[in-house]
Amino acid sequence: MDGRLESEFPTILVFLVGDFSVTGEKAGGEKRRVREEPELGESLPAGKLPPDLLARLLSLCPISDPRVVVGPEIGEDAAVIDLGEKYLVAKTDPVTLVGEDIAWYAVNVNANDVACMGARPLWFLGTLLLPEGKTRAVEVEDIFRKLREACRELNISQVGGHVEVTSGIDRPILVGCMLGESEKGHLLRSSGAQVGDAVLLSKGIPIEATSIIARKKREALLLRYPPELVEKGENYLRVPGISIVKEALLAADHPGVHALHDPTEGGLATGLRELATASGVGLEIEEAAVPFLPEGKEFCAFFGVVFADHDLLYLVELMYSVEPVGVFAGGSGLAAKATRQAHVFDGQLFGF
Repeated sequence: MDGRLESEFPTILVFLVGDFSVTGEKAGGEKRRVREEPELGESLPAGKLPPDLLARLLSLCPISDPRVVVGPEIGEDAAVIDLGEKYLVAKTDPVTLVGEDIAWYAVNVNANDVACMGARPLWFLGTLLLPEGKTRAVEVEDIFRKLREACRELNISQVGGHVEVTSGIDRPILVGCMLGESEKGHLLRSSGAQVGDAVLLSKGIPIEATSIIARKKREALLLRYPPELVEKGENYLRVPGISIVKEALLAADHPGVHALHDPTEGGLATGLRELATASGVGLEIEEAAVPFLPEGKEFCAFFGVVFADHDLLYLVELMYSVEPVGVFAGGSGLAAKATRQAHVFDGQLFGF
């Protein structure tokens, strides 16, 4: 492996193999629940839509413009439009779970998705909704200051957006839109993974979730852990940080990398499934290779998230797992890279 790529994506988690299928049956015939499309009258839980429902909805989106290179597809991180000499890469993503540092999250999560297409994020637009009766001018000033800081760190221009105070919400919501450019020979897709590739993970998990837990549950954590440990978890937002732009652009420059994917919402478990689904391949996971970061592991355990000893493939519930592999994985990146070390596997994703 290239030395620079290895330093940013140090962990081989998965080997990609053929004959992709999804099953709820483990070896020996034991069944596990596989989430299917819900009934129309069924209430949906928080998080991503069930994949069958989302796939059906996306299939109903007609694209009449031949310049659309990548449209709405499960597993793809952004849209791609052919503008002649270059591709325009476009992404939109909201930040709804956090109030503090909402601007930092919005810029970085959208930039990550653009970078995972092999494009450099360049222009940011944001729609900021503020709760009526709870918003002071000083708080709006703080959000705008942090937007400028986040954009400046990644050399991104804030080019527009919308701001309003509105009823019906109890905290700020910021919907980001990131635009970037890619050379035509430089585009990467989640669907580009090939049989025989190794899937690499940058940094470790969970980064974003650790920061959110430490910030939202600070008082409870301080009853068990020293302040410096809790503060370290809070600072996961910046160290190791939720940005993977540097790692993604480095991987995009490597000729052996076939696909990139950002596994933020739904965590590593969902990210791996999306990568496999988009590429039409199966996965064999090296459970022992999953790098759980110590503070994240501690905080998850404190709130009842258990690290099981048995096979990770059988451990994970599809979309809404409470396992660390299912919580927010912002700050980590997945790359599928050619390798000669592919394992033989029957292509099934048990319980994913």
